[in-house]
Amino acid sequence: MQLHFSPSMSSITISSSNGLFDLMRIKIAAPHISYRTLFHAILIVTFLLPFFFILTAVVTLEGVKNCSSFDCLGRRLGPKFLGKADDSMRLVTDLHKILDQVNTEEIPAGLELPESFSEFVSEMKTNQYDAKTFAVKLKAMIEKLEEEVRELKLAELKYKHFAATIIPKGIHCLSLRLTNEYSSNAHARKQLPPPELLTLLSDNSYFHFVLASDNILAASVVVTSTVRSSSKPEKVVFHVITDKKTYAGMHSWFALNPISPAIIEVKSVHQFDWLARENVVFEVIGKRHIMRYYNHGSHTTGANRGEISRSFASKLQPRSPKYILLLDHIRMYLPEFFPNLDKVVLLADDVVIQRDLSPLWEINLGGKVNGAIETCNGKDAWVMCKRFKNYFNFSHPLIAKSLNPDENTWAYGMNVFDLHAWRKMSITDIYHYWLRENLNSNMTMWKLGTLPPALITFRGHIHPIDPSWHILSLGYQNNTDLERLQQAAVIHYNGYSKPWIEIGFNHLRPFWTKYINSSNNFIRNCHIMEP
Repeated sequence: MQLHFSPSMSSITISSSNGLFDLMRIKIAAPHISYRTLFHAILIVTFLLPFFFILTAVVTLEGVKNCSSFDCLGRRLGPKFLGKADDSMRLVTDLHKILDQVNTEEIPAGLELPESFSEFVSEMKTNQYDAKTFAVKLKAMIEKLEEEVRELKLAELKYKHFAATIIPKGIHCLSLRLTNEYSSNAHARKQLPPPELLTLLSDNSYFHFVLASDNILAASVVVTSTVRSSSKPEKVVFHVITDKKTYAGMHSWFALNPISPAIIEVKSVHQFDWLARENVVFEVIGKRHIMRYYNHGSHTTGANRGEISRSFASKLQPRSPKYILLLDHIRMYLPEFFPNLDKVVLLADDVVIQRDLSPLWEINLGGKVNGAIETCNGKDAWVMCKRFKNYFNFSHPLIAKSLNPDENTWAYGMNVFDLHAWRKMSITDIYHYWLRENLNSNMTMWKLGTLPPALITFRGHIHPIDPSWHILSLGYQNNTDLERLQQAAVIHYNGYSKPWIEIGFNHLRPFWTKYINSSNNFIRNCHIMEP
């Protein structure tokens, strides 16, 4: 029997020994791989190549150079899968354990710490510290830096608090010069408004604004910006109320600088005799020893360990000296000041008006007394959201019984008051009741200031208005959205950084200064707003 292979190796022939006939012929099939098998093979290789590439790069970066084939394969395919431990991962795990342990321990007393990071690194190399000693020193250094930063932030807030309570010399100069003008210049003493316009002071068809201030320059900006922004300036009536020491200067300013065609009245609190008769407000102001404690005592010279700057700022704000002045309480006597008016808009002296406010008189308050924005409902994330717990002492039983600590607060600065509803609800009497309760509790029910008693007095009598009317916090931070600021009707520089003092934010100051007439002789002679 013989075997014959074809030249192409495609068949094998088995024949008899003499080769006369073929016993069997076998065809050899050509090797064949299906397209599906090829596609799957390519797909698997494509998936695995990046995986192997990344693992190879990681191992290379870790400095794995000399290892057996199986060892390197183990590092690439996964230590846990092949039972090969990764030293770098074990080191990280051990470090996590040490950090967790040190985090729960107190820093040893008297531990000497390096002054800088470079000194820390040098010390580590020199002394060959173990991992735990490294973690302890690192924690101590971080805590020390955090404490220093916290103390610096609190010191900054304290200095801002004191700077905000000081009258700039330019504004003080303005007040003195105008007061002198009142005594020597008959034009500065002329009646405001003229006799023929007196009846308009109680005409409810006009837009009546009330401003209480002892800052002549700030009052001028509020009145000027309101009149310029009004679509009907001839219908604007301003009732400016100030204190006895500022009255002559305030009267001189508006007498010598009329803002036509608006009508302006200037009054002093000392001209209202009824205000001083059996008024609990004067008893509150008379608590001088408590005021001195809150304004100059330990509360402002230091802070509790761990107290954050925002909390400290909220404590400092109501301890400004202005919160113990009668002028800050008179907004609770609007119906008595204006017995013939039905509705007024109260403005703070640190606001600027950018849009016509006459639509405020069209808002239906629905029987409520106070139309105001709520501090936690605006779209500006930088506005400080305040709730009752930020102002009241809820350890006091009467406060705990009467108030909800999470209740939202509203803002002074631009408020629409329905004086008819005010009289009907006896709001002023409610205010006096709570002042008396606080006096009887040795003034421990709330922080100093007139906002806390007003918050509790107007509870249930607030009509929320759209936040776009009134943008807050320009005196606290400089991150306010400038586009929204330009669109707001009223922008409010509440906080320390008033635009008329040096610590005011430079990019927010022009919104205020553009309403100051720099060519005015009094402004120039007092060098106001000059660099």
